[in-house]
Amino acid sequence: MIPIHELLARIRWDPGFGRARFEIAYLDRKRKALVRLPLERTRMSAEERFAFEALEEDGSVHSVPYHRVRAVWRDGELVWSRKAGRGSAV
Repeated sequence: MIPIHELLARIRWDPGFGRARFEIAYLDRKRKALVRLPLERTRMSAEERFAFEALEEDGSVHSVPYHRVRAVWRDGELVWSRKAGRGSAV
């Protein structure tokens, strides 16, 4: 399995691969559930190496550490996943 940072870089820089519809699922500790959202509703900064911003449907924005990312889908097909860690709700 490649690190999540490498997959996200490929989506960003590989035009053939990145031309798809991507969704990302992350563990939300408040909801104690996986939250799945379209990649276009995330903001990733080159300066921030440990987290991205998630833009929720209600307009709120919050920071999500990359280690909470659990899965990525490309055009509905699972292309990346990570096992839940010790003590994780999922």
